[in-house]
This record gives sequence, C-alpha cells and structure tokens, in this order.
Amino acid sequence: MKRIMLMVLMNLFVAPIWFIKLCVYGKNEKYSKEKIYALLKHIILHANRSGRVKIESYGLDNLPDKDGYIMFPNHQGLFDVLAFFESHPTPFTVVVKKEVAQVIFLKQILRAMKAQAIDRNDVKQSLKVINKMSEDVKQGINYIIFAEGTRSKNNSLLDFKGGSFKSAIYAKCPIVPVALIDSYKAFDTSSIKKQTVQIHYLSPIYYEEYKNLKSTEIAKIVKQKIEDEIRLFSK
Repeated sequence: MKRIMLMVLMNLFVAPIWFIKLCVYGKNEKYSKEKIYALLKHIILHANRSGRVKIESYGLDNLPDKDGYIMFPNHQGLFDVLAFFESHPTPFTVVVKKEVAQVIFLKQILRAMKAQAIDRNDVKQSLKVINKMSEDVKQGINYIIFAEGTRSKNNSLLDFKGGSFKSAIYAKCPIVPVALIDSYKAFDTSSIKKQTVQIHYLSPIYYEEYKNLKSTEIAKIVKQKIEDEIRLFSK
C-alpha cells in the first residue's frame, strides 16, 4: 500500500479533483464508456508515473479487431487491472472479488468502470455475475476476469478455474490470454523502488477453436500459454 500512498502524495493537489470526478462518473449514467475510459486512462497514466511504475506492453496486434471479447490474465496482485490502461486501446471492465472492490482508490476506479464484484462463496450470485458478463460481451463490451481467483503475488500461476470460462462459452466470444509479469511488485510488496510491469497480449482463441472443449480443458490451455510466455520473458 506504500506505493498507493506515494501516488496520492505526488498528486496531492489534483487527487481530490480526480476522486470527485470518479465518484460523479461512477454514479451518473449519462457519461459514455468512452468518456469514462478517457478519464480513467488519464488518471492512471499520471498515477503510474508518480508511483514509479513503468508499463511495457507487447502483442497489441493480437487483440481482436472487433470489441466483445474476454481477456484472461494471470492474477498477481492489486495492480493488475491498472496495468492494462496504458496499452489497451478501447474501454473494458472487469470482474473482481468483492473484497478488492472495497480498497480505497481501486474502489472508485472499479465503480466508474462498472466493474462486477463476485462473491465466490455465493454460487447463486456468482452465476448471476457470469450471466451478466456474457450478455455484456454479446453487446460489444470487453471484460477482464482472473481465472485463478486468488492473487499469486509472484510470477508463478495458480490453477485456472474452469468456471471462469463459462462466460466466454455462453457469449461465444474470443478468449484473449494475457501474461502479466512483475505486476505484484507494484502494490503487493512494501517497496516503492522503480518498477517495470510487463503485459503480453497473446493470440486469441476463437469460439470455433474451443466450442467442443470443456471449460476445464480451456482453462488448462490458457494457463499453459501464459506460463510459456512468462517463462520466455521473466527475468
């Protein structure tokens, strides 16, 4: 959390304005997703620089040409979602654990993004979120969901849960594996040293390629692709 405090202190005079705008945008339906995304991008670009975090992105040309896909990154830490803003060209939202949705600063960002908070201990609520996500994706909304469900806090991967991929199966949408490297070092360590986070967008898996697979089989394929990428590029 030290780096979050650094971000706030380095932007002390504008942080209250950002905070108010985030709250207003998050509660008012009149703002388009493009306008909200532009605000979030502006805030997070400045916050990352102030927090001494550099983002290196790779594979942008792998992203599908048409919106309405789901990105499945490995889940390293609280910074993970923020790593996407410097490179992803179009608006997206995310599914997060309900606990994360209560972290200051992240809470306001997630609300503005219209993020979905999931309670993994509540099967009925989880299914509702997955169904909502599927319908949104069909309407051209891009999503991020962390199939591990829990932060690894390192460059190793935990098991990917097959249930997370049911949203893609229902939506019949492209699945985009994303490899995050060193993202955990930003918010999940006590260091405020300069930090580089890598984000690698891998080749998408289209519905025709996975339609005959079980969700658990898809999970293993996506996990393996991300592990292979991390093995190649992590130091």
